[in-house]
Amino acid sequence: MALTLTSRYTLFMASTNPSTRDRIIAAASKLFYSEGIRSVSVDAVAEKAAVTKRTLYYHFSSKDELIAAYLEARDQPNLALFKRWFAETEGGLADKIRGVFRNLAKSARHPKWKGCGFLRTAAELANMPGHPAIKVGAAHKKGFENWLRLTFEAESIAGAPALARQMVLLLDGSFAVVLLHRDPSYMEAAGDAAFALVNAAVGGGR
Repeated sequence: MALTLTSRYTLFMASTNPSTRDRIIAAASKLFYSEGIRSVSVDAVAEKAAVTKRTLYYHFSSKDELIAAYLEARDQPNLALFKRWFAETEGGLADKIRGVFRNLAKSARHPKWKGCGFLRTAAELANMPGHPAIKVGAAHKKGFENWLRLTFEAESIAGAPALARQMVLLLDGSFAVVLLHRDPSYMEAAGDAAFALVNAAVGGGR
């Protein structure tokens, strides 16, 4: 059965003898992702991590800092997973891009899938644009976009920045619609659209 991105992070933490700080982040990651950041208290995170509230506040000065740390912990593992899906998909560039969407659709069929943690957190903090977690989420999305841009530039595709941005819009749009309808086929449809755009760009640049 496919694992959610949060499940992959939790398994990684469990296999590396994590520090107290990492245990707290792992507990926060599971609770924040499954229940939302506003509905989960610091006490609940401390209990999940098997530490006292005082110990939690020793490592994190506030819940806001913990929320930002939760997203920071997801950043590189998520990007690494996207890159692995891209690399493991057979075919040309357009096939590989579509492979990312199709693998995400598989993840979305997991019963514990709750969408994109970065987008959900941003939605909960929509009235707090200066929140540190918003900045972390924005940096993550920009990092994914930059990776796509560099990938397209390596293939000498004209308009690589615009194409990378289109892929981000398709991806994040599919996150939202799949979460609404609970139908991963929307993500597969977005992948087909991404394939068509990249395939046309590759053909147009040669």
